[in-house]
Amino acid sequence: MPASNSMPRGRSRRTITVLLLLIIAIGGYVFVDLGRFMAPADQLQKADAIFVFAGTLVERPLEAADLYREGYAPRIVITRAVAEQAIFTLQRRGVRFPTSADLNREVLLGAGVPASALIEPVRIHDNTADEIQTLHQLVDQYHWHRVILVSSQYHLRRIRFATWREFRGTDVQLLLRGSRYDPSKPDRWWQHRGDIRWILTELPKLAAYMVGLGA
Repeated sequence: MPASNSMPRGRSRRTITVLLLLIIAIGGYVFVDLGRFMAPADQLQKADAIFVFAGTLVERPLEAADLYREGYAPRIVITRAVAEQAIFTLQRRGVRFPTSADLNREVLLGAGVPASALIEPVRIHDNTADEIQTLHQLVDQYHWHRVILVSSQYHLRRIRFATWREFRGTDVQLLLRGSRYDPSKPDRWWQHRGDIRWILTELPKLAAYMVGLGA
């Protein structure tokens, strides 16, 4: 009788050990693949426009300029983000200080993009969801069928989810493009402090989108 009781206990221990090893293996895979998950990218195709998300001064608009010069699209959209409040204090004192949109425009013009190719919506955007609403308005206004969306690599997963939510039921094709000037390393994200900060910042925002919020 004692021998028969020990056999089930032995099997239970082996089962628990196997399950723990499986959980560790899955966790390790998720950990290693997290950078690639956060930085999805699509195969480039010629499009009606390139949409540049606000958030960097050079990295994103320079990528858009390169894509324009490579012939991927004839128009580039740059958006306006909420400016630092102290800028308005400077303006009241007669000091002109360029906004991020102004600087993005200068990058594009300096990189050889003609002003006639730029589209600059007047709306001030507080977050990515606002920008995607503007994108939808432009798609409807200009009857675009395909748009290249340019941003930083770890911003792309949130953009993918938000655009799916905004454009579901339409036949508009949206292609994600991470800037080649973004120094992030999705394959080895855990080895770089900047990548870790990016991902730890993006994950809560992605979670907010997934529960129906936008930021």
